[in-house]
Amino acid sequence: MTERSFGTNEAHLGSAPTNTQPGSVTQVDTSSLPKTIMTFSDQGIDMLKRVETLRLMPYDDQTSQDVNHYVPGATIGYGHLIQASEWTTYANGITESQADALFNSELQPFVSTVNRGLNVGVTQNEFDALVALCFNMGQGAFLSSSALRLINDPQATTIYGSVDEAWRAFNRSQGRENRSLNNRRNAELDIYHNSNYSGW
Repeated sequence: MTERSFGTNEAHLGSAPTNTQPGSVTQVDTSSLPKTIMTFSDQGIDMLKRVETLRLMPYDDQTSQDVNHYVPGATIGYGHLIQASEWTTYANGITESQADALFNSELQPFVSTVNRGLNVGVTQNEFDALVALCFNMGQGAFLSSSALRLINDPQATTIYGSVDEAWRAFNRSQGRENRSLNNRRNAELDIYHNSNYSGW
């Protein structure tokens, strides 16, 4: 089941891990890392596919039930959000190879968005976590967020007390807090802090 994520307020991410549970976070100093163009790792791809799950027929991302007519939130493949204008293309389902091709074509713009938005160096696991977050919250929201500003400038003022609190703020789907999104944010943070790609 896939939900698109929205925060009640604009979310803010920090540039370095914040340990809200002592002993649970691996501290990584990224201040001296050069800014480079990065790729999404194979571990990241495998994790994102597991999180999104493969669905070959259209379904409602709120109920996870198959749908035979367009509804807002209609989804197919690995989390492809179907637009109303696309319904006839996907109404009768897709094959697994089509789902893979759709996923690969849709993933690259999110990778490029994170690369474009970052002005500082990050580790591979941090980059993977940011791509996973961007993939779920959307490119425009990611680029315009104070989250990105804080990653690029650790001294920026935010309304959140920690990276984890800010990251978890994107936990709403269609106006409601969503348990699956809470789990997803925690899994992304585990990658970001601890390089743990096991998901949930």
